[in-house]
Amino acid sequence: MAQTRTQTQTRPGTESSRQTGDRVKARALLRTHGETYAEQAGIALRDTPSPLYRLLVLSMLLSARIRADVAVASSRALSDAGMKDARRMADATWQQRVDALGVGGYRRYDERTSTQLGQGAELVLNEYGGDLRRMREDPRTAERLREVPGIGPTGVDIFLREAQEVWPEFGPYFGKKAQQGAERLGLPKSPSKLAELVPERDRARFAAALVRAALDKKVVEDAREAA
Repeated sequence: MAQTRTQTQTRPGTESSRQTGDRVKARALLRTHGETYAEQAGIALRDTPSPLYRLLVLSMLLSARIRADVAVASSRALSDAGMKDARRMADATWQQRVDALGVGGYRRYDERTSTQLGQGAELVLNEYGGDLRRMREDPRTAERLREVPGIGPTGVDIFLREAQEVWPEFGPYFGKKAQQGAERLGLPKSPSKLAELVPERDRARFAAALVRAALDKKVVEDAREAA
């Protein structure tokens, strides 16, 4: 008697086909916009004091109501002016910080932000010896981040989203803005499901790309065209 062979096929609309389609979208998004904001700001993120502090400053700037490109440019300008760690930020004068922010185009809140940068640098020095890795060891890291002047819930979200690249215990981290981007792309909003779409090493870049998708519809169009 001839044996009947049963072949398993992926049918449109099945869970398997949806996951395959989602992975295709995720790869396309990574190809077109897969750069972290830290990378855009010229920060080679490592688990060392200076890059982590520069990420903290970038997170504060990005959380203000200004364009992301201005925040990134201002972060670069502060670093170019030598303010790459908490000690040098604290030692800079208020006017030097204002001037550097102005070079980056950050003028709307420059005076208040200069004050907050100085206060934040002093806090990081006094509480953590200038080394945010000590904050990582605290079981209430998110709460500790919010103690830094200028860092609110949005700033915490940005910092941990980007830091998961070197602090993997905080991942998979896909905050509200990243989830909004996922929704615009027709991807699942659950952080655990989003994490399944890319290798662990790409999660921070994927999360940043999803944030860009939430902020700019052209990012969504680019990803769809590339898929």
